This record gives sequence, structure tokens and C-alpha cells, in this order.
Amino acid sequence: MDSTQRTIQLLLKPGQHDGEGQRVAEAAQRHLGLSTGRVQSTALYTVRYPVSDEQLRDFATHCLQDPVLHDVALDEFRHGSEYKSYILVAKLPGVTDDEGISAQNALGDFLNQPLDTHTQHIFSKRLYFLEHELPESSLRRLAEDLLGNKMINRFEVGPIAQIRDYTPRPGGGAESITDTVPLVGLSDEELVKLSKDNLYALNLEEMRAVRDHYTGIAEERQAAGLPQDPTDCELEIIAQTWSEHCKHKEFSAVIKYKDADTGEEFEVDSLFKTYIKNATSEVDRQLRANGNDWLIKVFSDNAGAVRINPESLFVWKVETHNSPSAIDPYGGAITGILGNNRDPLATGIGGGRLLFNTNVLCFGNPEFNGTLLSNQLHPRRIFEGVRKGIEDGGNKSGVPTVNGAIVFDDRYAGKPLVYCGTGAVMPMQLAGLDSWEKTIDAQDRIIMAGGRVGKDGIHGATFSSIELDETSPATAVQIGSPITQKLAMDFLILATRRGLIKCSTDNGAGGLSSSIGELATISGGAVVELEKVPLKYPGLRPWEIFVSESQERFSLAVEPSKMAELMALGQEMEVELTDIGYFTADGSLDVRFDGTSVAKLNMHFLHEGVPRKVLEAEWTKPTAQEPVLPTNLDYTDVLSRLLGSLNICSRESVIRQYDHEVKGRTIIKPLMGATGQAPQDAAVVRFNFESWEGVAVSNGILPRFGDLDAYHMSAGAFDEAVRQIVAVGGKLPNLSYGDGNFWSVNDNFCVPDSVYDPATNPDGKHKLAKLVRMCQALRDATAAYCIPLTSGKDSMKNDFKADGVKISVPPTVLYSMTAKIEDVRRTITSDFKQADDVVYLLGETYDELGGSEFYQLFGEIGANVPKVRFEEAKALYALMGQANDNGLIQSCHDLSDGGLAVALAEATFGHGFGADVELPATGLGLSAQLFSESHSRFVATVAPEDVVAFEQHFGARATRLGVITQDGQLTVRHGGQTVISASTAALRHEWTNGPVNRIIGFGQHEAAQS
Repeated sequence: MDSTQRTIQLLLKPGQHDGEGQRVAEAAQRHLGLSTGRVQSTALYTVRYPVSDEQLRDFATHCLQDPVLHDVALDEFRHGSEYKSYILVAKLPGVTDDEGISAQNALGDFLNQPLDTHTQHIFSKRLYFLEHELPESSLRRLAEDLLGNKMINRFEVGPIAQIRDYTPRPGGGAESITDTVPLVGLSDEELVKLSKDNLYALNLEEMRAVRDHYTGIAEERQAAGLPQDPTDCELEIIAQTWSEHCKHKEFSAVIKYKDADTGEEFEVDSLFKTYIKNATSEVDRQLRANGNDWLIKVFSDNAGAVRINPESLFVWKVETHNSPSAIDPYGGAITGILGNNRDPLATGIGGGRLLFNTNVLCFGNPEFNGTLLSNQLHPRRIFEGVRKGIEDGGNKSGVPTVNGAIVFDDRYAGKPLVYCGTGAVMPMQLAGLDSWEKTIDAQDRIIMAGGRVGKDGIHGATFSSIELDETSPATAVQIGSPITQKLAMDFLILATRRGLIKCSTDNGAGGLSSSIGELATISGGAVVELEKVPLKYPGLRPWEIFVSESQERFSLAVEPSKMAELMALGQEMEVELTDIGYFTADGSLDVRFDGTSVAKLNMHFLHEGVPRKVLEAEWTKPTAQEPVLPTNLDYTDVLSRLLGSLNICSRESVIRQYDHEVKGRTIIKPLMGATGQAPQDAAVVRFNFESWEGVAVSNGILPRFGDLDAYHMSAGAFDEAVRQIVAVGGKLPNLSYGDGNFWSVNDNFCVPDSVYDPATNPDGKHKLAKLVRMCQALRDATAAYCIPLTSGKDSMKNDFKADGVKISVPPTVLYSMTAKIEDVRRTITSDFKQADDVVYLLGETYDELGGSEFYQLFGEIGANVPKVRFEEAKALYALMGQANDNGLIQSCHDLSDGGLAVALAEATFGHGFGADVELPATGLGLSAQLFSESHSRFVATVAPEDVVAFEQHFGARATRLGVITQDGQLTVRHGGQTVISASTAALRHEWTNGPVNRIIGFGQHEAAQS
């Protein structure tokens, strides 16, 4: 062993449970069919710093070892005699090593001497020992598929007697090669092939526009000493800027819409402008006319901003990371949440303090047992990897994950949907300037802050703009480092408070190309010096440096006079800052390497030159009918089956692995009650500890209703998110003059390829018509409730294609909502509070079982899709707000999946109470009364002494159902007959031990005690 290189191995003491080793063994068998026998997992640290034997031992035992759990081995690879094979997982040169750097900082503190932070001296690794002797090919497959990522990890595998160590030795620089790409004279077929081969994701018309542009400026380029044809860097920048992911071309398209049933035809001049931007402008007009001027910034920055009070802003953004999560679930999800964190962090001047995270996840059935397509990951593996990525992204950043949902549908088996949301708080003023404004002048310096640049994330923006297939590149997935980002976040907060930064933006999709390209529109141009950009490892070409989406990076605009103080702060806070150029006003983006232009693009052409799409949409109403079900249903059994079904059962196994209480401001958590198992409708988070102001957070997503009518699906999802906030005590906005009650909504549309092609996408017109109808419902909902949209995102190519099969997601929209809570002490939870309280149904039930979870039990979909009756809903929600002000409501739970019966059962889970309920004689069928998923309804409970006031307040909108009982029995009668009778403990057992918790191996202990 190299005497200058020492190793520290941490092993679990005999008798300690090796949870990681067990997970690896189980995953190897489950996902790869490999029998490993027992697996022992150990942590390994390589120290490349001169220390004595005594110093090494003391550092290991005092700084790294948990004396209760670990034994320590120095300069050896210790293992049990029963193990036959090994896998070493190390990091490649330049890859951020959070654990190694943390250990290095500890060594510096231990030795009481500073260690150079730009040189890595300690490297962390994982070393696994396997009981069975496996061939090298199997070991490598296990390593690459389950233990690491080829983009960031080096693997050593083999028999245990031949353990090979590996420690990276970074060094070297960029590969200064720039090629030109001939365009002039290419045929249409050659243009399309060039786009596909280079992953530009540009269609024929767009490639023609690029070719024609270069033909038109040939003399101008020649005079400037530039080649007539575009450079590889220029084409990559154009492709990134014009990508669907960044340009939202289909939401900006002209759409010719036809209703085949009615013959109605009309033209939509941009879905975004017509149904989103214009709708919010009208809401803003109504708000301001009524003295409510809290809508500060929408659609024009990384996140939307609304005023909390005269001193602070609430900043809110939700994005998706679907394509990366399909290829590398862990990497896709962790960079999804970390990337979304950077949006509110870098809104306006920058430096928002992160308040919370949310996530909504759509997966295929994790118990799928069919044959996978080429390059398709099993839904369970995607589920587990995404969950772990979100856990690490949030928990390691110290940001609570307070709210979310998981939806299962076989159509998400090709490409999952991974929505990540982040809320933050900013001061209204930073160094005397409006915090939400971005200003840049010529000669302001361009500073890259945070992580270094590698090949990870190259083509991320263009790759996310096309369907997945078996050839999709792993290099498109970025690599996340929450610790690096936390350092950059803390630096940004302090630098903005000191007035050292003029404005900031994150390096997300498109990396420097996107961030600098967009910031340069403020000043009118930029000069970028790529040779100055710090790299993770050698060998990157200039175009790769510019478009790489390597994570944890920000681009900052800084006045030259502030540079010295800013750089000193960066050094103090261990954040790498690099001056990589300056802003100009000459109308061009000039990208250089060692003084030579590798790209020089006209800003107007870059941002406005993309041809506008003209698309066709045609709506035909689906033919559907109500099914005939057995007349002798056992409704107790039906309720039990619903509670244990995939889309209703408990998600506790997921929730408990997210930290939803860090920062100490989470008031309403995902699960509450004395049992800690009562599901809540919305989260509530306190803004700070100086006041009782807070924010409610909810989400609405109902893709299954889109199979019947996309309009009503979208309207229902919007209403679901609204009523969740109303359920916890939120109030609708603009009900009184100057009430200051902000709402802030992100719309996230995820749809399959909706561009018609007679051969490859014959139902494209129908899919696009669904999208139009979804947007129409959004417009109507925002108008009805006077709730504005502040930001959002669309993801348009959610298809997976392999082996001649295409899996397309159902058209899906998520509405992520937040609303101000004046006093978090007055909020309400869903769980029944005390015996003898009276139970009410608020709102009206209709024969609307279409798309319900009840029908799903019988393999049916039905026809009667739930509809939102906006006027009646708004009136009920206003009454709810007044009742809460008067303290009339003890508990409240919204009705959604599974309808009334499921809501009643869930409300008993918090304390183990029962309920004695009599359904009214309404003329509705029993199944509809119990399981209809009609919108805008609640189960509420009222103390006996408040019943008279409550009934007078709500009138006919409240239906008395019964009372809470102490006996732990849920009894539901109809027409004098008992139709449901079950122990609430037994119902909670079914819910707790449903498939989600069962898959994670969670909940069985609780089940045994029930």
C-alpha cells in the first residue's frame, strides 16, 4: 500500500444490523435476479495527507467512528471469512465528494491547522463484501445498476482475495477543439439527420431557419473573421435556447381547434398567453381594484413572488424532472429538488431563504411483474430511487419536505412524472433596492458560483424535449451535491444582504448557455471567457463547458467595484467563485476560449428567431357508459379494499424518510393525531418566529378523470388544491377590500407528444385537444376563485419508446397552491377530536362515480365524471372561512379519492375514535353516496354546543350525518339498514399495510399490534 496514502475503514460491530447491506442484497435479487447471499457494507476513507499512525488512529476514532456502532480498521480491508466477492464504489476525478470534504474539514479542525480547500486530501468510498462468489460481469452489473452511476463512479469488483483500491487524481484542463458544422447546401433529410444525431431536438423548419440565418450573414461573419458555417458551440447554444424545455414552443404555438361533435372551430393564439398569462392579468386587475396589490412578479423570473407583508415576499416554484428520473431515478430526483431549490434562491437579486419543499410523484405499478422493454427500468426501482433522491436532496440541505402525493398508473411505467416544489421568503428590499428586480449594466462582471463543470447534464434541455427511447443518453442526467449547494445558498443569502450582487440566476437547463444567455437580454449582450471556467476533470470541449448542466451553480451579475469584497466572502464561506466574463450592450453573445470566439450569436435571432409552430387539435368526446355492478355488494369489504388500494393506502413509509420538521416551523404535518397516522389535506408552515403568519401548501392532481373529460379533470384538480387549503383554515382571496390574503399557484402540465403525425403520432390531434381543454378549465378556475397563477412549467414529450412499443403518460396537470394563513394557531386538522362531536357533510354529492377509485376496484371507468360547480363551490368556501373565524369547526377533511366512506375512515385514524353515521334519503344510489368523488365537499365535526350556530350558518349546505363515538367502531346506516360496520383499528390496519408501505417493508409492526 502507498505509504503516502492511508485508509480508514468503518465496519459495523458484530451483532449490529446492516440495513444497507440487507437492502443491497434484496435489491440485487429483486431487480437483477442476482443471489448475493449476505452483504456487508463498510465505509472507506482514503487519506492523502501526511499524518502519523497515532494521528490517523485518533482522527478515525474521535472524528469518524460511532463507538456504539463501528469498529475501525486502519490500512487494511477487513471482512468476515464467509465473504467471497467485493465491490468498491469510488468517485471519478473532480466529482464532488461531500462526505470526503466533510471528513477533510474535520481533519483540519482535529489537527488545528487549515487544509487547502481547493485540494482534496480525503476521499470517501463504499466497500461491499458479498457472501457468494459471483462472476465479474455480475458484480459490475450490480455496481453500475444499483450502487452507483457510471458518470460519477469508478467501480472495482472481483474475488475478495484480489481487492483493488482506486483513488482519483484530478488534473488537466479543457480540450480546446471547436469544429464547424456545414449547413449550407444540406437537404431536408440531411438537416433532420443532423439534428437527431447531435441531439439538437430541432425539427425541419427550425433547422431550415438556422441554415437560412447563416446563409444571410455569411459576409458579416467573414468580415468579423468567423467561419461561414456555424460552430459546434453555436449550434448547441441555439438548440438549447430553442428547445421545447426552455422555449415552450407548443404552449406558444398557434393551435387550430375543432370540436368534431359540435362542429365548433376556433384558433388559439398561444395557450400560455390566452389561458394563463391573460387569465392572471385579469385576476390581478380585479385584485388591485379591490385594494389587494400583493401580486408582485409572475412568469418573468425563475419563480413567482407575492407580498406577505410590507417587509417580505413569498417566492414559489414547482418544476419537473421526468426524463432524467426515468434513466437514473436517484440522480434525476436529487437534481430535480436541488435544481428547483435554486429557482426561488435566484429570483430577482437573489438570496431567498428556503422555507419548505414539496413533491408529487407519478409512477407505474411498483408490483408490475411483466416483461420490461429495452432500457426500461422497473417501476419499483424508479420509485425507490426517486424517493431516495428526494430524501437526500431535502434532508441534507436542511429544508423540510412538508407536502406531497404519489399517483400510480400503468401509463407512468415508461416515464415517471417527478414534480418538485420549493417555497422561500425574501426581504422586500435588499441594500435599498427592490429585491424582485433584475438590473444589469454593460461591464458588470459575470461570476460563476458553486460547483464545477463536468459532462453530466450535457444535452439535458434538448433531451427533455423529446421522447425517451432505448438510446437515451445517461450523460443527460446531472449529478447533485446538496452540501455544495447548501454552502452556495448560505453565501448567496449573505452576499445579497451586503449588496454585493446586482442580480442572480441559477444554472439549470442549459447551464451557462441558458443562464448567461437570459441575463444578457437585460444588458444587451455578454462576453464569456470559457477557459476560466473551473472543471471537474479534463477533456471537456468549449461547447460542452457552455451547455453542461452540472449542478449547484449560479451565475451572478456583479459591479466591478464590489468584486474584491465578494471574492473575499466566497473564500471565507468556502464557495468557489470564478470571474468568467462581462456583460455588454452590443447585441451579441460572444463566447470565447483563450481569446478566440467559439460562438458569436445575434441576441435577437437567438431569443426571437425560432419559427412559431402551427398545430392541429380535434376533440371527440369519449364514448363511455356507466357499468352494471353487483347489487349485493358488501360495503364494509369494499371500504377495506379501497383503503388498501394503491392510490389510497398510507404513504407513511415514504413520508417518514423525509424530514418535515427541520427549521421547526411546520405546523400541520403530512400525518398527525395521537397515532401519528391521520393524513392531512394541506401542510401549514410558519414564516418565522416573530409572528404567527404562515402559508398553507396543497396540490391537486387527478389524471384518471382525463380519460373521460380533460376539462373536468383540470377543473377538478384545481378545485382539489383549493379545498385542501380551505379545509385547514385558509380563506379565498379578494373577498373583502385590502384583505392581503395572497394565493400563489404553479401550474405544471405534463402531456405525451401532442403534435400530429399520421405515421408516428396518429392521435396527436386528440391529445392536443385534451391539452386545450385542460387550459380552458384553468382559465375558468382562476376567474371563478380570483386566484392567480404566478409560475409554472410544461413538459411536452412524456413518452417512452422501445421494441416497437410506445408508453405515453395520461395528460396530467398538477396545481401546486399556497395561500397565506394569518394565524397558524387557528388552523384545523382532519382527525376527529372528541367523542360526541357532531359529524357533517358540507357540500353536495352527485351521481359522479366516473373515474372513481370505487369503479377502479371493478376494472371499470364509468361515464359520469365529477364536475366543479364554481359558483356553488366559492360560496361554500366563503362560508367555511367565516365558520373558522367563529371557531365553529373542530376538524375538517376534504373528500377526494374514495369519497365519503374513505374520508370518514381516515378521520378516525388520528385517535382511534369511531363514528355512528346515518346517510340521508337523497334519491342517490348507495354506491354514489358512499364513494362518489364529487368535488367541493368536506367532512367536518362540530362541538355539541356549537351545533345551532353551525347549522344556522351553513343552512342547506350542511348535512348532519351522526356523531363521533368512543367505541372505535365505524357504523354507517342507510334507510335503517347497517351498510358498513368495521373496527376503525381494522380499517387503519388495511390502510397502513397497503402496497406502498408493504413494498418498503414498513408498517408490519403496527399491524401486529392493531
